[in-house]
Amino acid sequence: MHAAYVAYTDHDKGRLIQAVCDLVKLDNTLDIYIEGDNGTSAESYTIGTPFDLAAIQGINVPVAEQLKFYDIWGSDRTQPHMSVAWSWAFDTPFKWTKQVASHFGGTRQGMAMAWPNHIKDAGGIRTQFHHMIDIVPTILEATGVPAPVMVEGIAQKPIEGVSMAYTWDKANANAPSARTTQYFEMFGNRAIYHDGWIAATTPPAAPWLMGLGTLPEVVNGYKWELYNIADDYSEDNDLAAKMPDKLREMQELFLAEASKYNVFPLDNSILPRILTPRPSATAGRDLFTYSGELSGLDQGSAPNILGKNYTITAEVDIPQGGGEGMIVTEGGRFGGFGLYLLKNKPVFLYNLLGLARFRWEGKDVLTPGKHTIVFDFKYDGPGFGKGGTGVLKVDGVDVANHKIEHTTPFLINLGETFDVGVDTRTPVDDGDYQTPFAFTGNIGKLTVKLGPTRLTSLEQRLMQYALARGKD
Repeated sequence: MHAAYVAYTDHDKGRLIQAVCDLVKLDNTLDIYIEGDNGTSAESYTIGTPFDLAAIQGINVPVAEQLKFYDIWGSDRTQPHMSVAWSWAFDTPFKWTKQVASHFGGTRQGMAMAWPNHIKDAGGIRTQFHHMIDIVPTILEATGVPAPVMVEGIAQKPIEGVSMAYTWDKANANAPSARTTQYFEMFGNRAIYHDGWIAATTPPAAPWLMGLGTLPEVVNGYKWELYNIADDYSEDNDLAAKMPDKLREMQELFLAEASKYNVFPLDNSILPRILTPRPSATAGRDLFTYSGELSGLDQGSAPNILGKNYTITAEVDIPQGGGEGMIVTEGGRFGGFGLYLLKNKPVFLYNLLGLARFRWEGKDVLTPGKHTIVFDFKYDGPGFGKGGTGVLKVDGVDVANHKIEHTTPFLINLGETFDVGVDTRTPVDDGDYQTPFAFTGNIGKLTVKLGPTRLTSLEQRLMQYALARGKD
């Protein structure tokens, strides 16, 4: 699947180049092509998964269960993620993976540049050390455009990168790098490059372990490694024990660079940092009211039903001839819920990350006129991912009552939204309907009432961490 995606990307890159050729402007077009934005993701644990949303939340799907999706693997019915072993293999010959800023397996990327009228050494290879922040200075030098000092009356900070344009000249193929120093840091894993040397901390925990477990004291508790990448580009020969003075010099340089570029305070706890209060449309609220049709509301602005009791109440008006369509939904094919009318019968569908679907359905059709449909869920917490009991009611009468053993731990969907009166993107159950499945009646008022969160403080932090990872 990874190879297929790369092939797809390369094909569309070719279409873009062809379009520029058709405009007879390719010779005077600077083309900078970077494949990737970090190392390969290793967030799917050791056996991979057909549903990455499950893996992100620590749910391992056994191989026997994975095989049930074999015939649709890679289609729009799955969201697979490769195993850690394959992720690591794709970062070969470098160590570690995405989220690990201390080693090249988490940061190093291939790049190619072309500009036929100006770069004459086509196919030439350059080995100078550069960083992503050097792209803008390169473009500015190429175009002769000075870096802005003011933008709309706001003074701009100096651009911190350096131009790579000098490398285009064949005579400079082996010239020293114009970038002499560069720091790296993420979740406490850090490194410092300087004049062909790099010092890096040894990651204390793998990224697929979600930051759990005991981590060392972030400033002084980490082991450091030392490499001469001028001779050892894949960071194979650790010289830290043999050259303690050089290592100390590099560590001191990291402190200086980190101070200069506002890296401090270092923080490897991950979760408390993510919990820092930020502007929110839902923080502190437990009652949400909607009317009419609404679509495209991001999960950060929607009522969060996970890890708590909740009640959804819909006041609807059914037209003559019966009603059908979505009343309220969040998520879709790979996780979420929906309250809807199917052939004029009320249904509440809970999709557990594509792995299981739980259904509450009334047996009787609704008569034309006003009705109140309620889904009330009592959570079996404390703890995340617990089960609970759901009751579907119509006009105060129970029409379906079921208990489920598990619910989604802390991330209900990726890339889908909260919708009222319609369903955008994918359905929560393909067998019931196809989107947009607009409600044919009228929604006078929809209310979502949330109970108190029934999670420990650590579990709340894990939920915030999962939300942050999901947006990555």
